[in-house]
Amino acid sequence: MVNHKRRKRLLKLLAEHQTATVQQLVEWLNASPATVRRDISWLAARNLLTRTRGGAENLLPKKRQFALSSETFQNNIQCYAARKRAIARQAASMCVDGETIIINGGTTTFMMAEFLADKQLKILTNSFLMAERLLVSSENEIIVPGGKVYREQNVILSPFDNDITQHHYASKMFMSVYGLSLLGLMEADPLLIQAEKRLISQAEELVVLADSSKFAKKAGLILCGLDRVATVITDTNASDSAVQLLEQYGVNVVTVAPDAAAPNLCAPHFNHAYDLQSNPAYDLQTAAIFQTETSH
Repeated sequence: MVNHKRRKRLLKLLAEHQTATVQQLVEWLNASPATVRRDISWLAARNLLTRTRGGAENLLPKKRQFALSSETFQNNIQCYAARKRAIARQAASMCVDGETIIINGGTTTFMMAEFLADKQLKILTNSFLMAERLLVSSENEIIVPGGKVYREQNVILSPFDNDITQHHYASKMFMSVYGLSLLGLMEADPLLIQAEKRLISQAEELVVLADSSKFAKKAGLILCGLDRVATVITDTNASDSAVQLLEQYGVNVVTVAPDAAAPNLCAPHFNHAYDLQSNPAYDLQTAAIFQTETSH
C-alpha cells in the first residue's frame, strides 16, 4: 500500500475507533511497526491526529466541539435504524396532501423522506440531505432556510432572527430531539435551540419522533415543555410507565414495532445501555428517570 493510501486508511480507522495502538494499526494496515510509527509521526506533525503512548487518537471530535457538540448525523443514523424507520413511516402517514409541514434535521425525521415520495406537500426543512432527497424522489415543494450548513449534523442554521421561516405557517412540525423527559424536549447545542424554537413557533401541532433510547438521554438545554407537544411517536421498547407518564401530561403517545426490514446498525463504539435487548433493566431505568424528574 502506497504511503498516502495507507495514511488515509489510518485516519479512517481512527475515525471509526477513536483510538488505536500501534499493534492494532499494524494488523489493520498490514504494515510493519516502524512504518506505522512513521505514519503516526507524519500525520501528527500535520495536526491530523494526536499521538498517544503506544498509539494514536482521532483528532476530529475535539475540533468539532467548537461547532456543534451533538453527535454526527452519520453516526446517529446507524443506531436503532429499525426503530427509527418504523417511527418515520408512522409520522409520514399523518401527512395529508396539500398541507404545509416542517421537518427538522434529525436522523429519524430524515427517514421520513422515503415515505413522503408519493405525497403532495409543501415541506420546510433545515435538513439539506432531506431537501436534496425529496427534490430528486418526489414532487413535494421544498423550502430551506438560509444560513450555515453544518455537514456533520446535516442541518442548515441561521444566526439571524428574520430568516425565511418566519414567513411560513405549518399545520404540523415533525422533529427529532436529543432527549425526552418530563421537563420537556432536550437538546445539547444552544445554536440548535435557537433555530428550532423559531421553527416550532411556526407550527400549529408539534409531533416528536423519539425512539425509546431518547427517554434515557439527558442534556443541559430544554427546547420546550411537554405542554407544546401534541404527539410523541416512539417504539414498543418504551416502558409502559414512561408512556403513561407522558399521557398524564396530555401527550398523545403512539408506539410502533421496530421495522424488520431495517436492522439495528448501531456502531460498536456506541453505548448500548439504551438497547432493551442488551439491557433488560431498561424499563426500570426509564421509569426511575421519569419519577425522579417528577419529584423536582
